[in-house]
Amino acid sequence: MNPSEENITHRFFKHLNTFVTVEEKDFPHILSYFNTVKLSKKEIAMRAGGKCNTKYFVLSGCLHMFFTDEKGADRTIQFALENWWLTDALALHHQTNTDFNIQAVEDSEVLEIDTANHDLLLEAYPQMEKYFRIMYQIAYGASVKRMYYIFNYSKEEIFFSFREQFPEFVQRVPQYLIATYLGLTPEYLSKLRAKKVS
Repeated sequence: MNPSEENITHRFFKHLNTFVTVEEKDFPHILSYFNTVKLSKKEIAMRAGGKCNTKYFVLSGCLHMFFTDEKGADRTIQFALENWWLTDALALHHQTNTDFNIQAVEDSEVLEIDTANHDLLLEAYPQMEKYFRIMYQIAYGASVKRMYYIFNYSKEEIFFSFREQFPEFVQRVPQYLIATYLGLTPEYLSKLRAKKVS
């Protein structure tokens, strides 16, 4: 492993220790359960129709998860920047085919772990069970919060709230992807971006 790879994976070590205690001496072995994968912009990591057996942790870059509707339009349902996880959690749990694609929004580097290695990791390091439980709680909470905004806020309020909470997304992610995620047209989103919060 070259110094730049060590530096980028060390971010994962720091991230883990935000939630659980991982000894530095154990980290190389924990890391051995994962594969490090580099994805080019627009490269597909997971394809709809295939079995979901993997979850992805973003070391650098950005991923999004989307499906294609009956009219052929892509609909983004989740994003993941650095230190975020992304997968079709339900399909992963049931070991079934997924309805979603996961694609790199920009050149990205991710850690991937399949179900077999995930189970072995939890057996070897019980604290990782707590870590993943916390990650699922955070992801579930974010999902519920998004539904709250959809039902309770106007589309304009949804965008301004999103921009306030996730300014980095708005700066880094193409406008058309943000629009599909928020249920807006790119044209309407362009008008909103030009407005200031009233």
